[in-house]
Amino acid sequence: MTRASAPSLPLRPSRRTVLAAAVATAAAGTVPAAGPATAAPARPAQANGLVGNHAWTSYADWRGGTAQGTRAVPGVRPGLVLDTPAGTTDYTDPHTQQTAAWEYATWTSPVHRLAVPATEAIASWNAHTPAGTWLQIELRGTYSDGTQTPWYVMGRWAAGDEDIRRTSVDDQRDGRSSVWTDTFAVDDPASGLRLAACLLRLTLYRRPGTTLTPTVWRLGVMGSDVPDRFTVPASTPGPARELDVPRYSQEIHAGQYPEYDNGGEAWCSPTSSQMIIEYWGRRPTAEQLSWVDPSYADPQVCHAARSTYDYQYAGCGNWPFNAAYAATYQDLQGVVTRLGSLSDLERLVDAGIPAITSQSFLKTELTGAGYGTAGHLMTVIGFTDGGDVIANDPASPSDAAVRRVYQRREWENIWLRTKRYNASGNVVSGTGGVCYLYFPARPTARQRRALAAVGIAC
Repeated sequence: MTRASAPSLPLRPSRRTVLAAAVATAAAGTVPAAGPATAAPARPAQANGLVGNHAWTSYADWRGGTAQGTRAVPGVRPGLVLDTPAGTTDYTDPHTQQTAAWEYATWTSPVHRLAVPATEAIASWNAHTPAGTWLQIELRGTYSDGTQTPWYVMGRWAAGDEDIRRTSVDDQRDGRSSVWTDTFAVDDPASGLRLAACLLRLTLYRRPGTTLTPTVWRLGVMGSDVPDRFTVPASTPGPARELDVPRYSQEIHAGQYPEYDNGGEAWCSPTSSQMIIEYWGRRPTAEQLSWVDPSYADPQVCHAARSTYDYQYAGCGNWPFNAAYAATYQDLQGVVTRLGSLSDLERLVDAGIPAITSQSFLKTELTGAGYGTAGHLMTVIGFTDGGDVIANDPASPSDAAVRRVYQRREWENIWLRTKRYNASGNVVSGTGGVCYLYFPARPTARQRRALAAVGIAC
């Protein structure tokens, strides 16, 4: 049963262990540099001392950046679109070797000073990319010593896979920091070097001569500086509640569509994503599912795997790609963040918001799981009266067996730690509280308060 097929990475605090080593160098399209960003003060970001989040979502946000051919659009859900192309460029897809011409326009955010000077940063975005369009997200940072990083590509993304193959870009580094699939990381956190500020740049693409455009509703960055830790303090149980989240097993898809991360046995991330998407009442259409073998159960899980597959990482576990997939459904938002405690999760669940969490553990470290993993996603749907974690664990033999109850103390430690011992006794990394949050574009007041309490503005 494959949980993480990637080779081990060099140890770094908070380093994601499910990342794959570079398998190829992505060929970059020629994109002219954006103009200087307006150094306007960013909206204050929430932080818990270890994690800070910031997002651009409002009409004023989109008007506040530096635009070269893009335009802010008002409305109930303001966004950014391609208006007048800044130029045309060729892009050679490294996964198909096909070269095509694309019109493009760019938007560069104001300088954002991170609430927490960070050892790691993850961007996430919510967008609509009709056929014939796609987008690229880049990050350029300022270190705590005042020097700058290069522009790092954080993703080339489209909801579909017909125009380009959505992809991360490996082998990006400057000798002081690197990008590993979806995560910017300072190479030597012990040196004291941190990411103090950053810019994000969007490049929107469309087929030449058309009026097509991507629409971006949300662009965000999460910076974190989670210390090295093998254990975390025990938390005090909070309110008990269980949400009615659909249950899907990844294991019943074993062997299906092996071109997407070797089939369903490795689909923990998209399976978890699909559970929460459907909790919010969204589902793919019959047309979207028409490519799936009709004999397969839960075809929407196959669709989620195809829709989150990262052709460079060669897997469905790219964190921002999963959040972006969730946001392709009407009026849903998706973000990647880190939480600081089970109390944060309890607050969200009590407001009706389930979460997808990333963790790694030995078989002996999580009673009742029945397996060990170097990286696995599951969906937290509730808490018992005693504070134990109720999870929809996709690593289950059937849909009916997905609901599990895990001991609180064991679960919070495997999720929140940044270091652990693997089966060989070697020290490897943990995720340090990574989770995906999916929620409505217009959450209730109670949900908005719960999200704000964990640093997510909406």
